[in-house]
Parts: sequence; structure tokens; C-alpha cells
Amino acid sequence: MNLLIELKNITYQANHKNILSIPNIQLQAGEFLGIMGPNGAGKSTLLKVMAMLDGISSGEIFYRGQAVPKGTPSLELRRKFSVALQQALLLEGSVFQNIAIGLKLRNVPKAEIKEKVLLWMDQFQISHLAKKNVHFLSGGEAQRVNLARAMIVKPEILFLDEPFSALDFPTKIKLMDDFKGIIKGSGTTTVFVSHDLMEINYLTNTLAIIVNGEVKQYGPTQRVLEHPNSATSPFLNEWKKFYPLSNNTVKPLSIMR
Repeated sequence: MNLLIELKNITYQANHKNILSIPNIQLQAGEFLGIMGPNGAGKSTLLKVMAMLDGISSGEIFYRGQAVPKGTPSLELRRKFSVALQQALLLEGSVFQNIAIGLKLRNVPKAEIKEKVLLWMDQFQISHLAKKNVHFLSGGEAQRVNLARAMIVKPEILFLDEPFSALDFPTKIKLMDDFKGIIKGSGTTTVFVSHDLMEINYLTNTLAIIVNGEVKQYGPTQRVLEHPNSATSPFLNEWKKFYPLSNNTVKPLSIMR
């Protein structure tokens, strides 16, 4: 595997408060890294730091072995990443226009844009919505558009901040299942923040548990979940009361009984 991003001795402060303290974390090509932890632990902040959306107070960020200069990253580097948030921040216009926007900004020819948009609408099963105004989409439809827009530019790294958390359960399950197949097929390196063990267990292959701004456990997802350490077990054991640890299902315990 190739090392894409590495954080070394990272700290992040806001309002004179330490938010993150990360001695080291690495992201390998092809990895699906989950970031999980209690509310206010610093999950989203860590994702933004890795995506270079937020600056750091101290430490170094490396991309493919090269130190990234502090300050605003170059447009060339930023275009290697895509970000999708919990709320699908869609622009005025149709589904087709929203998915196409990243390619238009890159001056991709119109014929190629049309071909790729049609492909990704088909991947996310929203071809029938192409001409629909995004203001009239359901939550699940809007998130499919959001993810298709992120994927169409073929990012080296896809950053996801709780994209499924606002969806009702049946919609969430269907979208997660479709999305898992898409990521597997594309091999896209992904960083995924979630507060939900079901989502983490089903989608990720590597897991970082963050508590009070520090990564307390890091490793293969199943190993972390099955063998929590003293710092992560109080948090994980609460989740295990409700969800089984099987990578073959996304059903909560109450439905499986």
C-alpha cells in the first residue's frame, strides 16, 4: 500500500482550548478509514485537518511523503480531495447540473461531462432525477446527488462527515449498501466520520477511536471493535448493547431478534 497522508505531532487549538493532539496517524491508498468517538471528541475536526480544510496549530502534514506547507493548500492539491457532509449542500438547479459542477470548474469538455454525469447518476440510481430541481429531492435522493458530485471528479481521497446520519433507517441501509459497492468497485481511498457503530462496522476496514481530541485506539476495524482497550471500551461497550459485531450485516440487534 502507498502512504497518502500522514499527520505528525499535530495539535489544533481554538479559543485557547486544545481540540486535537495527534502524535501520528496515517492514511494508506485504498484504505477506508473510520473515525469514531463520543460527541465533541474532535472527529469532524480531525477530518477537516486531514482534508486540509482547517489549519493546524503545530505539527506537520505529509502528502505522499512531502511536507505540506502551512497555509492554504494549492488548488492542485485541493482538487485531489472531495468532501461530502451530513447536509447535502446542493446548488440551485437540477440534479444533472449539480453533479456536473466539479467537471465544469475543471474545464472538462461538454460531451465528456455529459457522459460522466450519466454514468454516475446510473451508479447512484438517480438517472430518473436528472432534470429535477434539487429543492424537491428527498433526503436520501439529495445525499445520492451529493455523493455522486463528490465521486465524479475521481478524487484520490474522499472525505465523508456523517453523510448517512440524517436519513431514515430504510433509506440509510439502501444507500450504504449501494455506496459500499461503488467504493469497492472504484477503490477510492476514504475517510469516514460517524457516531454510529453500525455504519463503521459495515463500511470501514480501519478504525480510529478518538476521545477528548486524542486517538486512543487505531487499527483494523474488526480488531479494534473486538478488542477495545481500557480507554475505548467504555464508549464501545455502550454501542455493543445495541449492535452486533458482524461485517455481514447492518441490522441492529433489535431487528435481528
